[in-house]
Amino acid sequence: MKRFHVHVAVSDLAQGIRFYAGMFGQAPTVRKDDYAKWMLDDPRVNFAISARGNAAGVNHLGIQAESAEELTEIHQRLQSADQTVQAEPDASCCYAKSDKYWVTDPAGVAWESFHTLGDIPTFNGSADLPVDSETAATACCTPSAQPVRVEFPKKSAKGGCCV
Repeated sequence: MKRFHVHVAVSDLAQGIRFYAGMFGQAPTVRKDDYAKWMLDDPRVNFAISARGNAAGVNHLGIQAESAEELTEIHQRLQSADQTVQAEPDASCCYAKSDKYWVTDPAGVAWESFHTLGDIPTFNGSADLPVDSETAATACCTPSAQPVRVEFPKKSAKGGCCV
């Protein structure tokens, strides 16, 4: 069974952990100095936050496959969606080794589909880059194209959000 994935860039990791731990009713499954992840079953989501120099907001969305076969199925669907799919086999990112595919939807939102192969001790698979370095912001966890920050519409005078 696949799992929905959301990765949010935050400016203050401790504050983000407090907020999301409260919202999800549990502590992160993985916690590092610059990263936290919740593997939730209700809702079934892999929710990650990181403080790595990216602009705060939704970094990317994705689908986590539990097997290589599920990842192949997702890849085939992405190819039929008429978007350029970027393969990233054996990628080292976000404290994990994974096979990945990246695609950007027509609105510019980055989507990652991946199958995790194992854990790694560093954020990007090599000696960690300083969090404040410009390279750290793009070292992994994003496709070649820059992800787009998702902005939500302002509430209308009538009080609705999507008018």
